[in-house]
Amino acid sequence: MPDHDTIAAIATAAGSAGVGIVRISGARSRGIAQAVCGRALAPRHAHHVVFSAADGATIDDGIALYFAAPASYTGEDVVELQAHGSPVLLQQLLARCCALGARIARAGEFSERAFRNGKLDLAQAEAVADLIAAGDERAARAARRSLDGEFSRRVEALAADLLALRVQVEAAIDFADEPLDTLGGAAMRARLAAGERALAELVAAAERGRRLRDGLHAVIVGPPNAGKSSLLNALAGADRAIVTEIAGTTRDLLQETIRSDGVELTLVDTAGLREGGDAIEREGMRRARAELARADLAVVVLDARDPRSGRDAVAAAVAAVPQRLWLHNKADLLPASAAIPHGSEELRVSARTGAGLEDLHARLRSLALGVGADAGEGSFSARARQVEALRRAAVELASAALALDDEALDLAAEALRRGHDALGEITGRIVPDALLGHIFSTFCIGK
Repeated sequence: MPDHDTIAAIATAAGSAGVGIVRISGARSRGIAQAVCGRALAPRHAHHVVFSAADGATIDDGIALYFAAPASYTGEDVVELQAHGSPVLLQQLLARCCALGARIARAGEFSERAFRNGKLDLAQAEAVADLIAAGDERAARAARRSLDGEFSRRVEALAADLLALRVQVEAAIDFADEPLDTLGGAAMRARLAAGERALAELVAAAERGRRLRDGLHAVIVGPPNAGKSSLLNALAGADRAIVTEIAGTTRDLLQETIRSDGVELTLVDTAGLREGGDAIEREGMRRARAELARADLAVVVLDARDPRSGRDAVAAAVAAVPQRLWLHNKADLLPASAAIPHGSEELRVSARTGAGLEDLHARLRSLALGVGADAGEGSFSARARQVEALRRAAVELASAALALDDEALDLAAEALRRGHDALGEITGRIVPDALLGHIFSTFCIGK
C-alpha cells in the first residue's frame, strides 16, 4: 500500500446537535489537516481550530487531534477533525480534505490498514465491527474481549503448540528406521491429545461466541396441526403466522427474530412434515428440510395428546440437526393426570394459554449459549468463518493422531501443517487477499 495513499472518511455523525468526525490516515494526513485548520498540529494535543474552505471561508470550528505514526489506530499518521454534527458541514469538510489530496476510504479501510500495519490481528479487527454492531451489553463485552486479544491469544498458544509438535515429528522422520517409541512417540501422542482437548474447548467457546454474535438459528418443525405457527406467534408476541385448523396451512418459510434475555433467536416456521400433500405443500416441506440442514436447533412441536406418532414422523428429518428440543404442545387439552415428559430435550407447553413459555424461553437461552444460565459472561465474540477454521484444524489433528498411531510420520507432519495453517486463517497469519477484501467490505465507512 503506497505511503502517499491518504484516505479520509466521516467516522461518525451524531446529528445537528452532536459531534461528527472526519478521520484522515496516511503520510499526507498531517499536511492536509494543517491546510484545513490553518495552523501547525502537535501530536496528541487537542487544538481548537477553524476549518477553512479553499477560498478562506469558514466551514466550521471544532477540535483537531493529530496522532503520529506508529502510535495511532492505523499505525500511520492519523488526524481526527471533530466538527458539529451537521451532515452538510461534514460533507464540506470531507470534500476539502479530498481536494487537498486525500481520497474517500473504502468500507473498513482504516481497520484493514491497522491489520496490515500490525496494530491488530484479523480476529481483533473483526471484533471492531462486532463491537459496533453489538445488540446488547453481553455481546458488547464479548466483542471487547476479542478486541483485547483474548480469542487471538488462545488461538496463537494452540498454534505454537502445534508448530512445536510438528517440528518434533519432522525431526523424527530423519530416523525413520527407529521405532517411534524410542524417539519419544509416547510424548508426541500425549502432546497431540492435549492439543485436541484444548482445541475442542476452544471450538465450544468460539461457537458460543458465534451464537452470541449471530444468534441461534432455530427451525420450528413438526407434523401438520401440531401448533407450530401458534408457537411462533406466542414467542414473537404477535400474529405473524396464519393459524387455522386445516392441516397444511403453512406452505412457505416464515422467519421472525426475537431476543430472549439478551440472546438473539431467529425462529423459522415451516410446513408440517408428512407423506403426501399437493405440489405446493410438497415444495413447502422440501424447503423445510433444506432449512433444517443449516439449523443450529430444531424446535420439534408435537401434539401432546399423541407425541409418539408425531415424533416418529419427523425423527429422520431432524436427526442431523446439532440440537433438538421436543415440545409437547396443546398441554391445555390434556387431563390433569397426564404424565409429564422426561428428559432435558423435552418440554410441555401450550401456545394457546402461554403455559410453559417462560420455561421455554429459559431453555432456548441455555441452548443458544451451549451451557448453563450464566453462560456468556466470560465469552469472546467469534464469527462463523473462525469456527469453521477451528473445526478444520480439529479434523487435521484427528488425522495426525491416526497417522502417529500408524507411525506414518510424514502424513502426521502434513496434517499438523494443515491444522496450523487453519489456525493462522483466524488471526490473519495466513489469509488470501480475496478473503481480506470480503471481510473488511462488511465494515462501515470510517472504520
